[in-house]
Amino acid sequence: MSETHEIDLKMLEALVCPVTRSALSYDKDKQELVSKAAGLAFPIRGGIPVMLIDEAREIA
Repeated sequence: MSETHEIDLKMLEALVCPVTRSALSYDKDKQELVSKAAGLAFPIRGGIPVMLIDEAREIA
């Protein structure tokens, strides 16, 4: 069973992509922070963004 946690939107404004230092967008349904510039989606687990490149999912 997948739990969804609300992410603090103020915290989201402070986070940037660790690869490109560009803004991230929040995908509530997938619980991910998406860097369109890097083509990566960083997971959010237990309400905490995992900003490790090795944990990111490549996106098209």
